[in-house]
Amino acid sequence: MPCAADWLNNPFSVVQGIFAQNVPNSDWEKKVTEYFKEKLKENNATNWVPSLNDVPVHYLKPNSLVKFRCMVQDMFDPEFYMGVYETVDPNTNARVLHFGKYRDVAECGPQQEIDLNSSHTVTSERQTFYCVPVPGESAWVKEISFLAELVLSCVALNPRFYAYISASQARVSPSTSYTPSRHKRSYEEDEDMDLHPSKQKEQHMGTGGDIHGCAEPKRLETEASAGHHLISPNCSPPLDLNFPLPGEKGPACLVKVYESWDSFKVNDVLEVYGILSVDPVLSIINSEESRAVPLLPDSSALDPMECMDAAEEQRVHSPPASLVPRIHVILAQKLQHINPLLPACLNEEESKTCEFISNFMSELSPVRAELLGFLTHALLGDSLAAEYLILHLISTVYARRDVLPLGKFTVNLSGCPRNSIFTEHIYRIIQQLVPASYRLQMTIENMNHSRFNPHKDYAANRLVSGVLQLASNTSLVVDETQLEQGQLDTTGVHNVTALGNLITWQKVDYDFSYHQMEFPCNINVLITSEGRSLLPSDCQVHLQPQIIPPNMEEYMSSLLTAVLPSVLNKFRIYLSLSRLLDYSISDEVTKAVEEDFVEMRKNDPESVTADDLHRTLLVARFLSLSAGQTTLSRERWLRAKQLEVLRKARLQQQRCVNGNEL
Repeated sequence: MPCAADWLNNPFSVVQGIFAQNVPNSDWEKKVTEYFKEKLKENNATNWVPSLNDVPVHYLKPNSLVKFRCMVQDMFDPEFYMGVYETVDPNTNARVLHFGKYRDVAECGPQQEIDLNSSHTVTSERQTFYCVPVPGESAWVKEISFLAELVLSCVALNPRFYAYISASQARVSPSTSYTPSRHKRSYEEDEDMDLHPSKQKEQHMGTGGDIHGCAEPKRLETEASAGHHLISPNCSPPLDLNFPLPGEKGPACLVKVYESWDSFKVNDVLEVYGILSVDPVLSIINSEESRAVPLLPDSSALDPMECMDAAEEQRVHSPPASLVPRIHVILAQKLQHINPLLPACLNEEESKTCEFISNFMSELSPVRAELLGFLTHALLGDSLAAEYLILHLISTVYARRDVLPLGKFTVNLSGCPRNSIFTEHIYRIIQQLVPASYRLQMTIENMNHSRFNPHKDYAANRLVSGVLQLASNTSLVVDETQLEQGQLDTTGVHNVTALGNLITWQKVDYDFSYHQMEFPCNINVLITSEGRSLLPSDCQVHLQPQIIPPNMEEYMSSLLTAVLPSVLNKFRIYLSLSRLLDYSISDEVTKAVEEDFVEMRKNDPESVTADDLHRTLLVARFLSLSAGQTTLSRERWLRAKQLEVLRKARLQQQRCVNGNEL
């Protein structure tokens, strides 16, 4: 059996051992999964596995075990591959069985050939997800995750973060999911050297002058660093990595899933553990495929436009492995959250999780009070606005009744200074508190030129991302103070409509040309505006500054620098944990609320509506959860009513001052 470290650095040796012991039984696949599942349950074992979120691809050993925290941006068509295949030595006629699972390229010895007609060949199916880093993931999430892994790796003296030194070159072999009609090892490489002499120079320097033997990692590093602008020798356009948000960085990956892929869907946030594949042979094979449209059946009869579409699809679905690595999944799980300060799965049956929750709950009240004070200072001394901001930050869609999402709590923070750095700094503060966020500046140019709704590109057979393709529980801050007078074109009108649908129904319409498909979402939307927002909201809170700092930039910047990192971490745990708590209302309290509402209607039938009841119940819900209470008490109900009275009185006062603006 392989040594203990092999399951990290050389998982194929583990798979090979299990395969050899269990063939021809089909149980070997289940045993592989169970083996790695047990290994990852060991103390801190998940932190020993290097993450593509933290470590550049060129520093990771090919065919090693890696993990990736990602969002499913698109799902490609299922593909067939050789799950088990047989090789034969033409000289001795010796036959050997191999596994094709977790591989892109078939393993084949120097004197061996694959017997495609073997009776032992097993054709299997796998699903490919196109995954990107979680859109808008905060920098502190990456930093804390990386530091935790770095500390543990240093303690364990694990060498996985060092550059991989390749001692031998792999023989070009047919892909397990595609068999080329001819085998060429070096023609494309020689052609590439002719077109890029600098590469040839670098390789010679690496093999001749580098005494450490790091030529291969340097080549991979060069490819990876130029990845966003990679142009192939045949002058095809640079590959778009299809990130939903502009300016996003990080690797996109083709994630090959072998089991239970029906349980995952687009926009799910996953953490996958699998075998990293960056084999350069993939680029050679795929380069042949992209130029080999005639490999398609009856290709001579194809329309030229269809040939172009097929080539574009091949280019998008099979990008260079150095730019878009492959991960062959052994284990995958949906994530409840991406806060690295919390246990990955808040399962109350686990003793460690129960202990963590109970310990934090014991100090929840002072943390809430400290956060309220911090946000009050950020909102220029307005404690009421700070209360509602806390309720907004812990809100989440907990259920859907027909088409109505329950639990959404979009807040319109009006009264913000126009064209001020105030809203920018409010976003920076939110960014430091939540795991994922994005600030959408609502300018005429952005509305007219941005792509909000994802749409299907049938030529490339892929889903082209849009700004609103976000993971659950992302905080979206819409800055309406940037809006100037101007004309919205058709795109702008569609984008405003898309924002309205997101806020009202918590859904995004994906454009499939011939029809629209609704994708439910769970996005926290905060709208900052000068007057009442043009967009719908669940609750409008008008800002009433109690202090006017002489230097707004200096004042807002000093807020974050004055907070200790340990205090910030408590705020982050508090907000994430409060959002994940269960909540219920007893029959007794429900009856008391109903009676109270009837009395309110009697006293003021014109101004108290069903919407007011719904909003007050929401405020009471999040007020209870913010205090660590999972049931509604009479005290919290009265406090929710009090907050609503104060909020409405402020709006009425502002309406009297400014006429009908609010």
